[in-house]
Amino acid sequence: MSETLLSSRNLAFELYEVLDAQALTQRERFAEHNRETFDAAIATARGIAEELFAPHNRKNDEHEPQYVDGAAVLIPEVEPALRAFHEAGFLNATRDFEHGGMQLPNLLSQACFAHFQSANIATSSYSMLTMGVANLIEAFGNDEQKRKYLQPIIDGRFFGTMALTEPHAGSSLSDIRTKAEPHADGSYRIKGNKIFISGGDQPISENIVHMVLAKLPDAPPGVKGISLFIVPKFLVNEDGSLGKRNDALLAGLFHKMGWRGTTSTALNFGDNDDCVGYLVGKPHHGLSYMFQMMNEARIGVGMGATMLGYAGYLYSLEYARNRPQGRHADGKDATSPQISIVEHADVRRMLLAQKAYVEGAFDLGLYAARLFDDTETLPSEAERKTALELLDLLTPIVKSWPSEFCLKANELAIQILGGHGYTREYPVEQYYRDNRLNPIHEGTHGIQSLDLLGRKVSMNGGAALKQLMALIQGTCQRAETFSSLNALRQPLEQLVKRLGAVTLALLGDLMAGKVNQGLANSALYLKAFGHAVIGWRWLEQAIRAEEGLALIHKGAGNAADADFYQGKLQAARYFLTWEVPSCHHELAILEARDDTCLGMQDAWF
Repeated sequence: MSETLLSSRNLAFELYEVLDAQALTQRERFAEHNRETFDAAIATARGIAEELFAPHNRKNDEHEPQYVDGAAVLIPEVEPALRAFHEAGFLNATRDFEHGGMQLPNLLSQACFAHFQSANIATSSYSMLTMGVANLIEAFGNDEQKRKYLQPIIDGRFFGTMALTEPHAGSSLSDIRTKAEPHADGSYRIKGNKIFISGGDQPISENIVHMVLAKLPDAPPGVKGISLFIVPKFLVNEDGSLGKRNDALLAGLFHKMGWRGTTSTALNFGDNDDCVGYLVGKPHHGLSYMFQMMNEARIGVGMGATMLGYAGYLYSLEYARNRPQGRHADGKDATSPQISIVEHADVRRMLLAQKAYVEGAFDLGLYAARLFDDTETLPSEAERKTALELLDLLTPIVKSWPSEFCLKANELAIQILGGHGYTREYPVEQYYRDNRLNPIHEGTHGIQSLDLLGRKVSMNGGAALKQLMALIQGTCQRAETFSSLNALRQPLEQLVKRLGAVTLALLGDLMAGKVNQGLANSALYLKAFGHAVIGWRWLEQAIRAEEGLALIHKGAGNAADADFYQGKLQAARYFLTWEVPSCHHELAILEARDDTCLGMQDAWF
């Protein structure tokens, strides 16, 4: 049977040949695991995703949540899917054994979760948000908050949300107006409005734990005055039972072009002046706390974008193999049998571009997950700090690059299906609509590019950037072992060298106070930087593919893998010789400090 979620061979390649997941079992935290337990978890995830998530993906889209009597109503298939997800242990996959978890590496948790994202992005998002809330409370909540809210989440009874965006402020969190007034019992009364809150209401869980950003009466202006509050849908009594309904009400639902199965809500807090909230951590430190969940969500969005691109790629590949149409360009005999469209060079171009985008993004997402494991389990604090710096640097790329280029993969999937591609009888148009949300989710491309150029590349004296450049250089040096990779290695080296020079020049502008000018074309910088990172990851995959082929030639490998490895090399060749050189156009604009966009005036439009 054809695989529809992701290639199991490619996943095994990533885990065991590229990212060395088995080496993690040598660390104390993961010592009770081995490849067998890893593969068992993946098999379970694949089974649940195929049996309970994928079948209602289309129904989710056609029958989106409805607003009925002040509450959201979902299709019935969502609840059993999420229950199975929790009962199989995936909500708590990385949590300690003694706390009800599987104590899996984050790398394996992401690999498992990728199946659910590919099968049904909308239903899986409830779990992604809930996992983020659990981690946030675990990191910054007090003992009472952990008892009342974290434990029920671990038990699968409560779900969670992140409530940041407000109607007037959008992404400008410094301008939020939601207020928190201290109350005599130590709680707070929350008043304000939040919009686009995914999962903000649903009938599945007993309770919903909203993580709400708000400002205290004495808050300093800007982001330094933001505090974080737990605001439950239902208050929780001391014995853990549910109390009265909190004054946190569903005002309505938004109806998006994609991702329709996830409730997108407008929430009103304190319409009746009785919305109870509980301060998390210290006053005015809320945004720094929330960044933990935001960064998790950004990586989750990037992986979601990847998996939607992956699903479209696999579907269009299968279609191309089975759709007969036309003949080769040199075929003159109209009576000869038609060929499958995968035989046409331009269809192969589109399939190869998809493969390069989605498998490159998939590698990067799993690499980021592996880095997260390093931040928690490497032996020394210095090593953990170094891993965290690199993860911080890569997070804008992990979020934004797949959101742009795996969306392009979805576009190509539609093109391959021709007239069928944009009909609802085929799934690729839904994959595109679902994925079109991801360039906006959790910070737009523009916001991510400002974060990358304006903050990440220069943090700690550029330590993370230097680390990344050293890693890329090391990969290029290892690639020299294979003469066949010279044509792939050289374009990457050229791009990285020029990118480094452009980076230094732009940072010089920022240090000189030319902030608006220096950041004006940051989106171009993000694209070039992202292509350099994905090019590096493809060169790593190419090295592993060459090593795999060498083993086969020696009679030590599996001969059936030869085509797989050749496919990897061809995709690497496509990305490094077609895509990477194109970035010199963006770098030339950056070098010239072109002010076309910055200099445009409102009145001229």
